[in-house]
Amino acid sequence: MFQAERRNDNSISSALTLFELIYHSIVRSVRKGHGNAFVAIGINVLQTVIFVMAFYFFFSVLGLKGSAIRGDFLLYIMSGIFLFMTHTKTLSAVVGSEGPASPMMQHAPMNTIVAIASAALGALYIQVLSLSLVLFAYHVAFNPIVIEEPVAAFGMLLLAWYTGAALGLVLLALKPWFPQFVSIFSMIYQRANMIASGKMFVANSLPGFMLAMFDWNPLFHAIDQARGFIFINYNPRYTDWHYALWVGLVLVMIGLMGEFYTRRHASLSWSARR
Repeated sequence: MFQAERRNDNSISSALTLFELIYHSIVRSVRKGHGNAFVAIGINVLQTVIFVMAFYFFFSVLGLKGSAIRGDFLLYIMSGIFLFMTHTKTLSAVVGSEGPASPMMQHAPMNTIVAIASAALGALYIQVLSLSLVLFAYHVAFNPIVIEEPVAAFGMLLLAWYTGAALGLVLLALKPWFPQFVSIFSMIYQRANMIASGKMFVANSLPGFMLAMFDWNPLFHAIDQARGFIFINYNPRYTDWHYALWVGLVLVMIGLMGEFYTRRHASLSWSARR
């Protein structure tokens, strides 16, 4: 007599429900750092400006301006820092997202894929907004900015974000099994990318033996290719954005398989450790 009403959800309504859930999760992830979203974005903008000023001072003191690409020197610095921060911030956000044992996963619509997607998209939103504000302020107050191929340059920013999210997904799958290793590896990787990302130099200026020390890094390829799209006077010869794309695809596949395995065995493994 009393039966639960059946819901005939089609694929469109399910997709809309999923997007709505991801949207609210993105808002939650953006506000996680600070209760006020504007303050959270302002802090990120301030970090970006401090990075740019520190590297500008570093290049000026050491007299390395001549080694940069001919063009706007601050834009050269910002092109590397923007991609570096997008990559590392996304990596940190994905690694720190909700895992299968999180209390948030007790709510029926929520799952780990939504948590991962919201963390990655939230990081991208903050970085793109910060980038836009910094470039707009520099363009209006200091020097007009000219980007040769803006769409392709933004594509390299998305590629840096994508590879950061892909590596973060792999580390997130490993985190329940090797928490100390993931924490240490994530810290070392982010510190190493201060140099290994190539934001302080261009691939064309490196000798062959030094190029082999950096070309393993997909972020190195993304930054160098981005500068090729930003500056008319630079044509990257030793990097390829396809390499970064394929590395990201491989990492995503590995990360998804690892996350699926972890989600199925997390409760057994963690209860065994206790």
